[in-house]
Amino acid sequence: MNTEKSPGRHGEHPHGDLGQIIILLGFLAIWILDSFVFRYSTFLAPHVPIYLRLVFAGLILLSAIYLIYSGHRAISDEVLSSPRLLTDGAFSRVRHPIYLAALLFYVFLIALTLSMISVFVFVGIFFFYNTIATYEEKFLEQKFGQVYHDYKKNTPKWIPRFK
Repeated sequence: MNTEKSPGRHGEHPHGDLGQIIILLGFLAIWILDSFVFRYSTFLAPHVPIYLRLVFAGLILLSAIYLIYSGHRAISDEVLSSPRLLTDGAFSRVRHPIYLAALLFYVFLIALTLSMISVFVFVGIFFFYNTIATYEEKFLEQKFGQVYHDYKKNTPKWIPRFK
């Protein structure tokens, strides 16, 4: 008996959306408590000037905004036309630009306060996103076959390729 739930209409993981909300709320609670209340693991923050942290965090946030905008724009445009595999825009650089943008948002927060506890939580969050991305890729491989296999071969999963 197969107990694995089938993918949603677009191949999304059945617990992906709820999991992302729960993870975000959990991370924010831990990050806020560690960064501003207890300060258990923010020992590096006094040694790194705030302006450096703000510049680094700002660059990360701008990258995340670009990926969110580009990824959602491509998806919105696609809904209006015939369904096909998205391989242009942000999808030409990385296979999961919207998930990567979410991960970059976590890195943005970590960069602001240098909470080491948040870094460890982030590792778990990355594994969650990797799991749902892998799940969705299986659906896309079934739906698009060799076209998706070639796309996977030529486009990185997480680290964007700049040509």
